[in-house]
Amino acid sequence: MSRLDVGDPRSLDLARLSYDTDAALADSPVVIVDGLFAQRITPQTACARFDVFIDLPADLRLARKIERKCLRDGFPLDVLLRNYLDHRRAAHDRYIEPVRDDCDLTVDGSSPADALAQQVWSAIATRELVQDS
Repeated sequence: MSRLDVGDPRSLDLARLSYDTDAALADSPVVIVDGLFAQRITPQTACARFDVFIDLPADLRLARKIERKCLRDGFPLDVLLRNYLDHRRAAHDRYIEPVRDDCDLTVDGSSPADALAQQVWSAIATRELVQDS
């Protein structure tokens, strides 16, 4: 039986994601693309790119997903846990962890959002200074 696995990069409509990213860049100088395979998006619009890997231990990733999908959105917990055990853990190791090495910055996802934002903006500013010199 075929199974659509939205945790697999082959399930993405990369052309549509690139189109949507271009449309967002037309309206704003800064666009944050978030998600499992954001790094695979190639906008047609010329833009500076800064990839950030948000590092978070597996237990915290799972706890946050349970809170978001099950407690907030009413997704069945048993389905989420079965998907996690059968597919998501392995998919993270196969598709997400290797991306870490290609990112411009790795941050601790357990840090407060304002601290993370400051860390990202500081790294971007530093990179721009180095490129301008």
